[in-house]
Amino acid sequence: MEQDLILDGLNEMQRLAVTTTEGPIRVIAGAGSGKTRALTNRYAYLVEYLGIEPSNLLCVTFTNKAAQEMRRRVKKLIGGERDTGYISTYHGFCVQVLREDIHHLLYPKNFIILDTEDQKTILREIYEELGLKLNDSKFNRNLKKIADMKVDTGYVEQLMNPNEVIDPAEIEDQDRKILLMYLKKQKRVFGLDFDDLINFTFVLFQRYKKVLAKWQERLHYIQVDEFQDSSSKQFELVKLLSEQHGNLFVVGDPDQTIYEWRGADPKFIVNFEQWFPDCQTIFLNQNYRSTPEILSVGNSLIQQNKLRVEKSMFTEHPSGVKVVHYHGKNEQEEAKWIVERIQTLVKKQGVNYNEIALLYRSNYLSRFIEQELIHSNIEYSIFGGFKFFERKEIKDALAHLRLIAFGDDLSFLRIVNTPKRQIGKKRIEFLKERAEAEGLSLYETLQRYVDHEIFQRTKAREFLEAIEAMKLKREELSVSDLLQDTLQATGYEAYIREDGDQDRLDNLMELQQSVVQYERSIGEDISLEYYLQMLTLYTENDREDQKDSVKLMTIHTAKGLEFPYVFLVGMTESVLPNERSLRDRKEHALEEERRLAYVAVTRAEKELYLTESEGFTGRGQKKYPSRFIFEIEEGLYQRVGVIEEEMEQEAREVIRVARRIQTNSEREAKYEEGDRVEHPVFQIGTVQSVDERKRVYHVYFEEMGVTRPISWNFKKLTKVGADRES
Repeated sequence: MEQDLILDGLNEMQRLAVTTTEGPIRVIAGAGSGKTRALTNRYAYLVEYLGIEPSNLLCVTFTNKAAQEMRRRVKKLIGGERDTGYISTYHGFCVQVLREDIHHLLYPKNFIILDTEDQKTILREIYEELGLKLNDSKFNRNLKKIADMKVDTGYVEQLMNPNEVIDPAEIEDQDRKILLMYLKKQKRVFGLDFDDLINFTFVLFQRYKKVLAKWQERLHYIQVDEFQDSSSKQFELVKLLSEQHGNLFVVGDPDQTIYEWRGADPKFIVNFEQWFPDCQTIFLNQNYRSTPEILSVGNSLIQQNKLRVEKSMFTEHPSGVKVVHYHGKNEQEEAKWIVERIQTLVKKQGVNYNEIALLYRSNYLSRFIEQELIHSNIEYSIFGGFKFFERKEIKDALAHLRLIAFGDDLSFLRIVNTPKRQIGKKRIEFLKERAEAEGLSLYETLQRYVDHEIFQRTKAREFLEAIEAMKLKREELSVSDLLQDTLQATGYEAYIREDGDQDRLDNLMELQQSVVQYERSIGEDISLEYYLQMLTLYTENDREDQKDSVKLMTIHTAKGLEFPYVFLVGMTESVLPNERSLRDRKEHALEEERRLAYVAVTRAEKELYLTESEGFTGRGQKKYPSRFIFEIEEGLYQRVGVIEEEMEQEAREVIRVARRIQTNSEREAKYEEGDRVEHPVFQIGTVQSVDERKRVYHVYFEEMGVTRPISWNFKKLTKVGADRES
């Protein structure tokens, strides 16, 4: 193989990363710096120039897609016939370990892997057996509780030991019973979910040192991509595996850690030398993606973070246009300006629609942009999600209004049993037969037969009463008020709240807000029929996604992608940074939200637009520009639109107060796991765990028999002397 295939075309720092092979190595690779090329070429260098067999090389990535892309690139460099089986995700690697060695744990090698849908299927079976309704029994919360149970490996013994009997029958606590029933069903089918794969691997290595030694001996070189997204468990795994040969090569960017909420911890890359004192650090800080103007904005923003490795990205690209911050007086103005700018790019600069991306913090923010794009006949596609009016909860909500207005069968079938009212297939068939025979709609048929014995022990009458009450109110209420009252009267809003899916609740609130805004824009009362007709025309204009279409997506979805023209929309305080995240995780969350904004900024190649507008959020809060806009050095961007001096002062005061609340908290935990503490109300308890991100102790209080999250800031939690009786 010619050397130039692997080393030619690399810059000095990329070449250093590729050719430095021995010992622990940390590569800090900024956005657009060619880290994937460095990783794949290093793999090829190890194989072609050091003669290392691919079977002695582990290369870990975070997604199957990334693993496949890396495998494709590597095969191009070393030849397609070479085995690259150890280019894998963490879970994929654990599967390979377990297929080879799980028999030591008395578990069959042909175990099945349970994905999320399989988990849900098992839970549904449990609910049916216990006579629980899915919407009443905190379905998503139980999935989370299963994940919480599997944070450590204590439960593994119950699954792998054939003599260990899992008996949920004796358990009275319902949540605990569900967890044990889940484990029992798992054990019966020899199924392992994603959490089990890594936990079983740890237990295997802990109990059978010879097995661990075999894998340590086998893996002479270990590479980890996107190391900033590693959880503590994933870090411990690669650290353990690299102990014998000591060749651990990690690549990542702490400034792009945006998955802390699901376990990623940037401290492993930031403080890498804490675990590997003799490590070398290599910086890939030449950006091949963005103009100097875009890069300067990114650098200015991310320098506000404390938990990072200091680096300053540079580019040799020629100068481009200044970054633009647009401030509108309302959402409609913001959307119109964005669409007009898109049209200018296309008509005057010859840009294709597919070169343009609109990014936002949360899915519900796509609504006001989508409506303007549809109105202007611009093709668009949503990446990683549904268009706003195609989302289930939006279709459900509008079906309630359509049923009130038209009494049609489609709307009736969509919502009559959502939430569950015991009106299943058998009763629907009954209604269909009677409706056909008597020439009635399904709704009219239910009205006629609601007292029939088939509808006893159902909530059919309550459903009819709610819809009829709304029909009486429709003339006196605005459409927005009618929508709100209907979703409350039918129990649909409560059903979404109980489900615990905040995105779906946000979407409902955004729908209500959009109706209010539409009513204001018309300037007069509109009828329910008129509104529904307008919506139908809007959504009927949606055509199949075409290649030449504007891309809409959340910032999380955009990670790893790049676009010539980027609009970061809805850049409002409480949206970005996200208010809920700040409330839950304080400064940890603020730094992650800033990293999220940085990721969005660094997706742009040629032009970047930051947009926001005045008005009120769906929760009725006044909107202010995001603190992140004020953090960027003013000379680095051009502002379009005027922020009144009073508005700017208000915004800065809101941000100042929020910052004081977020930083006025205990920096370190006073207590640790196992400490005995006393609470003025809950009495004596034991600290079960310490949550550093949320800054709470999880304390089990014996007298009440419950575990409660207690804030680090709560001054009345005191330590109990070791000799004190409980």
